[in-house]
Amino acid sequence: MPDTLTVRRVGANEACACVDALADVLVDCVEGGASVSFMWPLSHDKARAFWRDVAEGVAHEERALLIAQDDAGAVVGTVQLILSQPENQPHRADVAKMLVHRRARRQGVAQRLMAAVEEVAHAEGKTVLVLDTVTGGDAERLYARAGWQRVGVVPNYALMPDGAFCGTTFYCKQLDAA
Repeated sequence: MPDTLTVRRVGANEACACVDALADVLVDCVEGGASVSFMWPLSHDKARAFWRDVAEGVAHEERALLIAQDDAGAVVGTVQLILSQPENQPHRADVAKMLVHRRARRQGVAQRLMAAVEEVAHAEGKTVLVLDTVTGGDAERLYARAGWQRVGVVPNYALMPDGAFCGTTFYCKQLDAA
């Protein structure tokens, strides 16, 4: 898939047009056990409402939305960069909702999304990136390979989609100034 994969930033109009496809990715990830702020069962209506809110954030330039599409044009992954930060942190952004559909995993999609979100952050003048992920999950290896620094763990920070507690590991990455 990496050779035929397209990863790109989308604007507000395209984000609105992708709501159903993004909702499918989110529902698939939560159904597969991903701790990404939602509980199972997650309805498509609730997932679509989330993505409509994201599209509004894109329209207000509060966040950047990236999508990964396969050679057929299907959305197989996504990641966001939260650009809107407090006034004393204009150099920082949060990476959020790095999601890859289960059918596209272990094919380099997440790696490509993370590289692209760093490029967007750099273009936006961000030099400090922060993210969090479930402790012990597959994503921890991805972030370590990509040069992210593990900052710490908060036990019982969140719930898995089935209701079980999970720890959350926080990471940061320093980017070179533009």
